[in-house]
Amino acid sequence: MLEKLFGNVTLEKVLFYIYNYNEGYAQRISDTFGISLNMVQAQLMKLEAGGILASSLKGKTRMYQWNSRYPMLKELKSLLSRTMEYMPESEIKKYYRIRTRPRRKGKPI
Repeated sequence: MLEKLFGNVTLEKVLFYIYNYNEGYAQRISDTFGISLNMVQAQLMKLEAGGILASSLKGKTRMYQWNSRYPMLKELKSLLSRTMEYMPESEIKKYYRIRTRPRRKGKPI
């Protein structure tokens, strides 16, 4: 939806992923959308260099999350939120309702 505004589809998907889950790492984003890992890493580095995202290490994994110091963060999140309202429900279920934590041991399915 916003690929024309952002310049490419990969950047759009990375932003929507981070917006929905509040954090993410390159391999998970790549696996979720079926995009090349190199393309995702390039976009994450571009967003971090631009000050939109910040990263930190959790173990050996570099996690990316919103940079709270980015001056236009509120407006960017607002744009992403508004755009998600027009996204087809099938796409939302496929990409943005993925369980990210393991199920409690012994919990019935």
